[in-house]
This record gives sequence, C-alpha cells and structure tokens, in this order.
Amino acid sequence: MKKTDPRWNDNRVTKGSGNVFVDLGFDEAEAQVMALRTEVMVRMERYLKAQGWTQAEAAKRLGITQPRVSRLTQGKWQDFSLDMLLTLAARAGLHPKLKLAA
Repeated sequence: MKKTDPRWNDNRVTKGSGNVFVDLGFDEAEAQVMALRTEVMVRMERYLKAQGWTQAEAAKRLGITQPRVSRLTQGKWQDFSLDMLLTLAARAGLHPKLKLAA
C-alpha cells in the first residue's frame, strides 16, 4: 500500500470490544483464554524483571529452559498453554487464582 493510498488518511475510530482477540475475529471462548494467557505472561515478565533474575536464573527457578524463559518474556503466548503459565506463575512465587463470573 503506497503512502498516497487514501486509506492512510482514514482516521475513523472503531470502538473495541475490550478483548483484542475478539476484535481480531477469534471465537469468544477462545479469545477469553488467549486474553488470560496474555495477562499472565505480562505479569510474569514484569515479576521476573522486578526480581532481577537473569534468564538462566529464572529458568532454574521455573524448571524450564532458558530459551523458554526468553519466549515467555518476549510474549510468545502461542508457545504456552494457560495451564503451563499458571504453573510457572506458582513456581515463581506468585499465587494465581481463577475467578469465574456468570
């Protein structure tokens, strides 16, 4: 798309649903799980950074390899199930809880 394309000047704003994965067209249930995975990953990345751990030290504490820690801190959510992320959060010393609402 060239910069002269009129779509570059389209400044309309479309209100989002509150879940970027729904907005991208994913099924509502799948989108909720993806959003949860993303939230756990963001919190884990912040926590690991706050602890000042190297990736090697984080890997040892979490019981995973350093390349997996790298993928975690890079936000590669597709590489981690929600189960695994909650397990890693618990191993890190966080206390994940799941709350279901009707």
